[in-house]
Amino acid sequence: MSILTVKIIQILIFFFLGIAVSIMTNGLILHFAQTLGIRNKNDVIIRWSNESKPSLGGISFFVVFMFSIIAFAIFYADGNIFRNLEFLGLLAGAVVAFFMGMADDAYNTRPWLKLSMQILCGVILVLFDTVINISSSHLFNATFTIIWVVGIMNSLNMLDNMDGITATVVIGILISCLLISFITLDINTNFWTIILVTQVGGLIGFLKYNIHPSKMFMGDTGSQFIGLFVSFFSIKGLWNSTSFLDLEAWKAIVITLVAFTPAIVDTLTVSINRIMAGKSPMVGGKDHTTHHMVYKGKSDFQVWLNFLMLTLCSTILSILLILLIEVDIYISWGIGLIYFIGVFYRLYGNTLRYKAPKK
Repeated sequence: MSILTVKIIQILIFFFLGIAVSIMTNGLILHFAQTLGIRNKNDVIIRWSNESKPSLGGISFFVVFMFSIIAFAIFYADGNIFRNLEFLGLLAGAVVAFFMGMADDAYNTRPWLKLSMQILCGVILVLFDTVINISSSHLFNATFTIIWVVGIMNSLNMLDNMDGITATVVIGILISCLLISFITLDINTNFWTIILVTQVGGLIGFLKYNIHPSKMFMGDTGSQFIGLFVSFFSIKGLWNSTSFLDLEAWKAIVITLVAFTPAIVDTLTVSINRIMAGKSPMVGGKDHTTHHMVYKGKSDFQVWLNFLMLTLCSTILSILLILLIEVDIYISWGIGLIYFIGVFYRLYGNTLRYKAPKK
């Protein structure tokens, strides 16, 4: 058996373990939760579903994360991950994001406190040497990294507005990070590969309970943790991917933009519409791109299928662009921007043409 085959088998084992741990964890949560974690029972404005459900699915993300760390430490005892500065930053940031999200689910914390914790998560990553290397100025890179972390944590939180959407989009982004890392760094069963693959499995396990008709939501516990997790791996796997190809760092912008298209387009659309209406972009509502697809006549499940296809297209195109960017930067930029603008035009146009039924 070749070394490559052994590595692939190891990766698949952790992938399926992630699925199994997630399904078991969420199954136990559903069994014991009942009303635990359900808030805003009569709030039908922020939540799309009128039915109250446990918003505790995000706990399984953190459980899978810790499981991957412990499993790696057991099966790869020769590698001391606690000497890795970037890992310590990810671990510290993940703990802050997880407990901040849990507090928000339990107590509906004030926006300024939530924002402060998100900024802290970004600062932690920077202090532990996870920085977007886009310029020669460390101060600019550090500031941009913090803005990116805060932006993604909020974007994924906003995207968590309908069954299955956020978890599906995140799976696509993480697969982009994983496969692009394989292309730029060659396949390797190091810690980053194991933790990423296991978490993808965990998200797939969560979808068993989250695809319409869902049995649970991920809540802020999930969106904040997974937002930090995605921010970290997008920095390593997307933003800094071109540096391993001896290309300018700014050339990774188009790759990142394409991979994050579903999340960025939704956040951008909602922000534009709310600002034009004189509302705060951070206030919840039934005005997301997903909601307007329903107003167009699609079912909740059909909306999820549409976002699944959009996520697949974004993932595949982002992977192709990392190969194309070595050949011709202008072609790759053109394809990436045309794709992003096309998706934005289509989804934003829906919000203008199809409105919520008048009561």
